[in-house]
Amino acid sequence: MDVIMPQMGESIAEGTIVKWLKKPGDRVEKDEPLFEISTDKVDAEIPSPADGVLSEILVNEGNTVEVNTVVAKIGDGSSAAAPAPSAPEPKAQESGPKQSAPQPSSPAPAPTPAPKQAPAPEPVKVSSDSRPAPSAPAHAVATSEERIQTRSSPVVRRMAAEHGVDITQISGTGIQGRVTRQDMEAYLDQMERGVATVAPSAPSAPRPSQPSAPSHTPAVRGPVTPTMMVPASTDRVEPMSVMRMKIAEHMIESRRTSAHVQTFWEVDVSNLARIREQRGEEFQARNGVKLSYTAFIAKAVCDALKAHPIANASISGTDILYHGAINLGIAVSLDWGLIVPVVKGAGDMNLGGLAKSIADLAARARSKKLSPAEVTGGTFTITNPGIYGGLMGAPIINQPQVAILGVGAIEKRPVVVDDAIAIRPMCYLSLSFDHRLIDGSVAEQFMASVKESIVGMTTTAF
Repeated sequence: MDVIMPQMGESIAEGTIVKWLKKPGDRVEKDEPLFEISTDKVDAEIPSPADGVLSEILVNEGNTVEVNTVVAKIGDGSSAAAPAPSAPEPKAQESGPKQSAPQPSSPAPAPTPAPKQAPAPEPVKVSSDSRPAPSAPAHAVATSEERIQTRSSPVVRRMAAEHGVDITQISGTGIQGRVTRQDMEAYLDQMERGVATVAPSAPSAPRPSQPSAPSHTPAVRGPVTPTMMVPASTDRVEPMSVMRMKIAEHMIESRRTSAHVQTFWEVDVSNLARIREQRGEEFQARNGVKLSYTAFIAKAVCDALKAHPIANASISGTDILYHGAINLGIAVSLDWGLIVPVVKGAGDMNLGGLAKSIADLAARARSKKLSPAEVTGGTFTITNPGIYGGLMGAPIINQPQVAILGVGAIEKRPVVVDDAIAIRPMCYLSLSFDHRLIDGSVAEQFMASVKESIVGMTTTAF
């Protein structure tokens, strides 16, 4: 049986194999985790489609392939298992990065691949860093639209349409010359700086297909930028993980898209501390999770979003989309990056429901058990760096949302209460908002509602 790269969401066109959990020759059971993948939306463990023996691994760890590509084969164990390929086998006529200068007199340069009518299992496409020579033009065997479809993903085509960019003028560094999101980001960055209107240059050296051991000779990944440093002999070079590259792309896109403005508020959380002390054990016994400050703040945010629906909206061209549901994203820090699972319908939940949903999503995020639907569709996000001691921050908006709330550390501080100095547990809240849609006065009114809800929270929120 063929094991294919699954499509983890409607708009996802490719995935990267992060880790094989089995090796050739190992017996696997149906639905047993077989390998881990990383996509634009989520990291996940992919189960085996059948019982049998993993007879052959066709795609190495670290390689990126399109959805529905055969990545392995499962047999009945009657034949000897084939080892994982140590490196992709290039065709004799394939053109690629060389150690010497380009050879213009080469008799058979590699043409840009024409659009495929059906996926072919052999040979397997290799990682996004196996790059064809950017100077080899395709012969006019396909329409412009077909070339664009072949050379890019839906996300890249959407970015190109938004910025009026002709994808065919960009040299892709992805699979068989595909224009990746990273290529598009670099191209737009060059356009903003006025460096040039030409396609970004392809790097001079490919990344090895086996990322298991860091190389002393750094492999340049992605388009070269003016800020790229040349490593010193004492530096250690490691390739960025797929998740880290996706985070970088999303953050750059958000800064480019939204007009970020921040406001900071100090809130007395004495009331929340008192409720946790008095009712915490009862709450945990009834709901199976601890009564966290995050759950209180999530409830206060939902109340404020109902009062100020503009903060629960998105911009679509020249239209404003007022979302009918409050889908609350909760940023979760992982050992290998950051992910934002979404509590769907958070506005309809009480404090107990929010606490259970937040705890469940965070636990499954850390064990890579989330589905793509659970990390998409958010309308507002809360991030809580305060658990590490940070007093305040200015988080970047999670697109296509228009605001994000940052929660600082809760610390006892001297404050003025009724003209007297008192010690209270205090917390700084920060709101980053998109000034294209939210005015400063509206942002302050929203934060005033959040503060009022926190200070006035009672056990009826349970």
